[in-house]
Amino acid sequence: MVELLGGADVRALADSLGVVPTKKLGQNFVTDPNTIRKIVTSAKLLSNETVVEIGPGLGSLTLGLLEAVDHVISVEIDPKMAAAIEQTVAKRAPGRRFSLVTQDAMKVTELPSEPTALVANLPYNISVPVLLHFIETFPTIRHGLVLVQSEVAHRLAAPKGSKIYGGPSAKLAWWADANLAGNVSRSIFWPIPNVDSSLVYFAKRPEPLASEELRVKTFSIIDAAFSQRRKTLRQALADFAGSPKAAEELLNKAGLSPQLRGEQLDISDFLKIARAV
Repeated sequence: MVELLGGADVRALADSLGVVPTKKLGQNFVTDPNTIRKIVTSAKLLSNETVVEIGPGLGSLTLGLLEAVDHVISVEIDPKMAAAIEQTVAKRAPGRRFSLVTQDAMKVTELPSEPTALVANLPYNISVPVLLHFIETFPTIRHGLVLVQSEVAHRLAAPKGSKIYGGPSAKLAWWADANLAGNVSRSIFWPIPNVDSSLVYFAKRPEPLASEELRVKTFSIIDAAFSQRRKTLRQALADFAGSPKAAEELLNKAGLSPQLRGEQLDISDFLKIARAV
């Protein structure tokens, strides 16, 4: 039996630890058990999965995940909260398999077990880079669900041609298909954020699109294309290729018009440019 945390429990835990949520760490704790179960359900987890969670905080989502799967690995940078979450799990989810990694998520390269899924309420300030880091670093992750700022969620799931399609959209598309999986009310967070939050579900491709060398090259092209998104690719890729003329020749070789802009290309188009280099 797993006993989830309610709003009063979250505040009491924070008080006992002397924890004051900070904007610097992007800390907004979920206080509603029903929302936790909604998030876990939306993650489409199998009971035999190993889930990695980034930034568990006081353990609200951790407990919900332990209710649903065999093994949860939580990565927490704050040593004070890391120490407390082990006690919370022992008290509220006795006998469940739980592992804790006390480290900066952006620097994690090893975990105690191979995760098959990633589920997390990601800190707003590092949501995109930490998501891409984990997908890249742990190839056993097959799917996952992240709770992020709504603006970021829509950007991650945006199709080409959209005004909000950009580098995060294209880079996530290298690894996985992503789609919006619902909104989460501001009122279930403590403290209440001044932005809306949404869920993004992703399913990894069975095989990578290309080699790691080509991925790195493709991501460099994506960065260049969106660093000056209002410019044509002929101009935006000028520094990457060496000159506007060289960029035009590269794009022609890839079978793409030099007059296109970055938001008009999907991940397969960016890969074509990388192959043409």
